[in-house]
Amino acid sequence: MIHPIDYRYGSKEMRDIFDEEKKLEYQLRVEAALADALADLNKIPKSAAVEIKQKANTDFVKLERVKEIEKETKHDVMALVMALTEVCGSSGKYVHLTATSYDIVDTAQALQIREAMKILLAKGSELLRTCLTVSEKYENLVMVGRTHGQHATPITLGFKFANYADKLGEDLKRLKEDERYICGKFSGAVGNYAAQKIYGLGDELEKKIMENLGIRPADISTQVVPRENLARIISDITILACTVEQMAKEVRNLQRTEIFELSEPFGEKQVGSSAMAHKRNPVNAENICSNVRVIRSCVYPALENIALEHERDLTNSACERSVLPTVFILTDEILTRMNKILSNIMVFPESMKKNLGLTKGAIMAESVMTELVKKGMGRQEAHEILRQSSLKALSAGSGLKEILLQNKEITKYLNKSEIEDAMNYNNYIGLSVEKTERMIQKWKDAEL
Repeated sequence: MIHPIDYRYGSKEMRDIFDEEKKLEYQLRVEAALADALADLNKIPKSAAVEIKQKANTDFVKLERVKEIEKETKHDVMALVMALTEVCGSSGKYVHLTATSYDIVDTAQALQIREAMKILLAKGSELLRTCLTVSEKYENLVMVGRTHGQHATPITLGFKFANYADKLGEDLKRLKEDERYICGKFSGAVGNYAAQKIYGLGDELEKKIMENLGIRPADISTQVVPRENLARIISDITILACTVEQMAKEVRNLQRTEIFELSEPFGEKQVGSSAMAHKRNPVNAENICSNVRVIRSCVYPALENIALEHERDLTNSACERSVLPTVFILTDEILTRMNKILSNIMVFPESMKKNLGLTKGAIMAESVMTELVKKGMGRQEAHEILRQSSLKALSAGSGLKEILLQNKEITKYLNKSEIEDAMNYNNYIGLSVEKTERMIQKWKDAEL
């Protein structure tokens, strides 16, 4: 084994879908569906279809034999066809009748994608539920909000994760809708059903095959199904991956020693560094961010594959062999890791409380400004007074409250008690709790 997705990343369930022998099984299943449909339409003997269906599996058609033939033919699908023909005796003459290679490849690939999507949607839904649990548990835990890497105004930890939950939910909803882009085709060499027409057929053969396999046929195709379909699916999976990355980056940042508000779980015997025994590195969050870079890189070739020449060329083939398993297996991996992190997330309220006070009240400048405007001061005037007062407090190393109490322009509108109320972190979280509860309600019973 060479590539990490062969042994390091993704669940066995997901890796098995893209296994070489499993891919052969999917293609043989399509050949069986073709024979079955031809027999139903009275174009080949029923007995031939029965034998082809019986032999169209890896118990009879061995991967090793297909590879032997491919070395001679230099054509993977023809090698499969010849290997299946060999084991079907006199019925072999009906194998692959009316088909072109990508009738088999694209339809089998649709079967792969359908199964892989089910796994992503299931794991994504599990992560969403975990995220909602964190949101609900910490909906009232006040922490500092940050913009541009700087302390802004207070929010709650639940509100932070409610934002992620809503993004995850929308990503999964879009991915579920993308199931309509999973389609096969059986329209022949250039998509015009010419071979079928010789047998007195239109597109009813295609419809029967797809009905048998439980997928829908493309509305129209060339030699291949439209690559826009794959590009949309891969793009939407990547958007989901980027949402997971955003969550992982937040855990990484909040686990910094000088912040230390959150931490991913750390095993009793886990080692952070071979040299620095004290280290607790956010390795799972970092792994997620690293693998999402690879997932994101797969969008470009998927978009490049849209503009195939004429009724198709072969430039999509090689890169799709890499791109599809990479996107699905690595997304499977990051969903598993993120769920593991959130299921056992470590939260440090004391650090949050300490960090809220680092600016000595300066983060509450907007709150005081709003109270001043309510009492009659002009908004811009209040903003300038608070701006200057905040700068003065920060440069003097004193609290903003002390500076404000010395400012007669402010005390003319607000007394000491009102200033203290305006500077209470718990009084300035807005709709953090209400919005969190709305997101929990929005997604807790959603069917994805």
